[in-house]
Amino acid sequence: MLEPFWIWGILGLVLIALEMLSSTLYILWFGIAALCLALLTYLLPALGIAWQLLIFAALSLGSLAVWKQFYRREKNNFNIGQSRSDEIGRTGIIIEPVSPRQNGMIEFAQGVLGSRRWEAVASEEIEAGAEAVIVAVEGNRLRVSRKTAH
Repeated sequence: MLEPFWIWGILGLVLIALEMLSSTLYILWFGIAALCLALLTYLLPALGIAWQLLIFAALSLGSLAVWKQFYRREKNNFNIGQSRSDEIGRTGIIIEPVSPRQNGMIEFAQGVLGSRRWEAVASEEIEAGAEAVIVAVEGNRLRVSRKTAH
């Protein structure tokens, strides 16, 4: 049978390898705790299994709690090309008629929020071939209105 030193060492290496595959930084702390326990059982071979499990739990959860306290993931709010307010006022061509009772389709020369064709909703009837302007983005649909001549 393997000595506790080897069991904790192998467990620690396996957990760290799993961390490298998942890259969540949660499993890492359990792997480090297992490696610390491997060192501890090497230095104190008479340490009982109950104490080993208790120390492993304390090291794992304690290091995870400390890490969560100090780690702040940087939030990047750079939604390049995804600003909905920038799309208000863009003009497209209705390719399927739209009315208050039925959704239609609108197409743009250049993509709007990543797509050239969108489902369109309107408060008025707009026939196919007419120009329409985006007045709002509602989920995965564009609210449009008939383009008025200036």
